This record gives sequence, C-alpha cells and structure tokens, in this order.
Amino acid sequence: MAKTSKINRQMQRERIVAKYAERRAQYKRDSVNPHLPPEERAEAMRKLHALPRDASPTRLRNRDSIDGRPRAFNRKFGLSRINLREKAHKGELPGVVKSSW
Repeated sequence: MAKTSKINRQMQRERIVAKYAERRAQYKRDSVNPHLPPEERAEAMRKLHALPRDASPTRLRNRDSIDGRPRAFNRKFGLSRINLREKAHKGELPGVVKSSW
C-alpha cells in the first residue's frame, strides 16, 4: 500500500496536467513552428517554461487503482502484478484464465 500522501500528490498532478494541457500543447506547437518569427517562438518557449512544473505529463506515474503501488503496473487492467494475480485467481477479471500447458 502506497502512502496516502503519495497517492494524493499524484491525483493533484493529474488535475494540474489536465488544467494546463491545452495551453501547454499550444505553446509547444508555437515554439517549434518554423513559419513563426524567432521572437514569437522564443516568447512561446518562455511561456512554456513559466507553466508549473507539475503541468508536464512526464511527471505522472502509473499507479495501481486499488492500493496505489507504483511499480509492476499493468496498463491493460490498471493494477499491479500483485493485485492482478489476486483478482485473476478469484475470477474477478473477465476473460483472464490461468495458463496451463
């Protein structure tokens, strides 16, 4: 189980990323657009750097939806390997069958 503070921090980052996503994308587009004058491109880059650090999606971490575990995350189910195995054994994941050969 991850610390509650880490899970809350992650949720706060997700809100910040969503809030600034449109602005951030626009500034990034403008900063690399070869058709704009260099002054406008530099201004877009300055505005991009002025955004909060947590506005970058790179700072997000995939976490288990049940207990917040940050490692061994399975994207398809949104669970860590531990919870994935537990739920699969209980039959709570549709279409997942234990392999046998």
